[in-house]
Amino acid sequence: MPGRLDVKTLEPLVRKGEIDTILTVFPDTFGRLLGKRLVARYFLDHALHDGVHACIYLFTVDMEMEPLPGFRLTSWERGYGDMKAVPDLDTLRVIPWLPRTALVFCDVYGDDGAPVEEAPRWVLKRQLARAAAAGYVVKTAAELELYCFKESFEEALAKRYQNLTPVSGYLEDYHILQTTKEEPFVRAVRNGMEGAGVPVEASKGEWGRGQEEINLRYAEALEMADRTALYKHGTKEIAHLQGCSVTFMAKYDAGAAGSSFHLHSSLWDRTGKRALFPTRERKKGTTGSTVFGQWLAGQMAMARELAYFHAPTVNSYKRYQSGSFAPTRIVAGWDNRTCGFRLCGEGDGFRVENRIPGADANPYLAFAATIAAGLHGIGAKLKAPRLYEGNAYADATLPQVPRTLGEAIAELERSTVARAALGDRVVEHYLHTARLEQQAFDRAVTDWELMRYAERI
Repeated sequence: MPGRLDVKTLEPLVRKGEIDTILTVFPDTFGRLLGKRLVARYFLDHALHDGVHACIYLFTVDMEMEPLPGFRLTSWERGYGDMKAVPDLDTLRVIPWLPRTALVFCDVYGDDGAPVEEAPRWVLKRQLARAAAAGYVVKTAAELELYCFKESFEEALAKRYQNLTPVSGYLEDYHILQTTKEEPFVRAVRNGMEGAGVPVEASKGEWGRGQEEINLRYAEALEMADRTALYKHGTKEIAHLQGCSVTFMAKYDAGAAGSSFHLHSSLWDRTGKRALFPTRERKKGTTGSTVFGQWLAGQMAMARELAYFHAPTVNSYKRYQSGSFAPTRIVAGWDNRTCGFRLCGEGDGFRVENRIPGADANPYLAFAATIAAGLHGIGAKLKAPRLYEGNAYADATLPQVPRTLGEAIAELERSTVARAALGDRVVEHYLHTARLEQQAFDRAVTDWELMRYAERI
């Protein structure tokens, strides 16, 4: 695959000076890439086999990198010791938008040599191991939407992200003229991703002003999570290099369309070559094979209890608005974008599209939650749901996607299925993260409060 490396091909590039920097990275709680820049020769001489060290507190900080109290993983009382990041050499690749740079994803281990269970890459790996033990390979795809602005990241911050200038002055869904104006940036992202071994299908204008969608090709779930994390990270770097900015917030403006992370999933046999979801059946109200119906039923049954892993911020829940192409109801339908779950595709491409995750979701956790839910449906032999026809937004009898982060926290707290699938340590870690995020928001005085109350109350 273009852009992918192995050690044998990396060594001569380092000797010739064509690669002089290796990024050793791992996804944090929020899906951001953290790690170190290593001199390439040092990577080959030492880190390739020994790994690199980083402070384990990186999984217990907030968005501002402030250490937060109350985590079992580490604390001031435990001294905030180190962990080891060990390169996964199957992920080694060139980063074409940075000069003479390569990148490798790492798995993290504690000082006892055991995996750091709470690390998102391990959370996903354990769910993939459960699927493999049942005889399945899980393939996924991610459709992420984002907004692009003419201001640089520094200019946007100086304006406190108020009154930013989208790159488009009008709604640009599928517009070719407007996306031609944006092509210097979007083309750089498409080609940069291709050059980094992140295959792209297409790009298009989305429903909002300045809203883009760049679709990545489907892959096995761990590979897809790595691609998605690198895509989000790389898009921001390329925007910075071009003097503009982007956001993957789920709802950056109350008057603008939200940004989704449409999550596609399918099951394959243990070889990964034979799809287990058959060609879509045309008969109304059917869901195809037994395993497909159970996979879908599991995702629907767990949609509320695992909502936090699809919508991890206070802002996430502001995306769920009726008539906005963001779902509000937990229901499935054939090619029906008013439903939380949309069945689509033909042949080997037949799949479930979960429309609930927002673009702010951590892909490792979102995929892990999808697999845990699907395996629950199969293990419990849940009955396939009857498929919905019509406008799901208008049907108040259907179950509702959680409306707030607090509601999602309460659902995860009561979930015995989540604890059985993900483990108590993982569930408690992310519950604590979610509670602290909610607490931080509850203490904040927002611009909305000032505009509403400052003079008139």
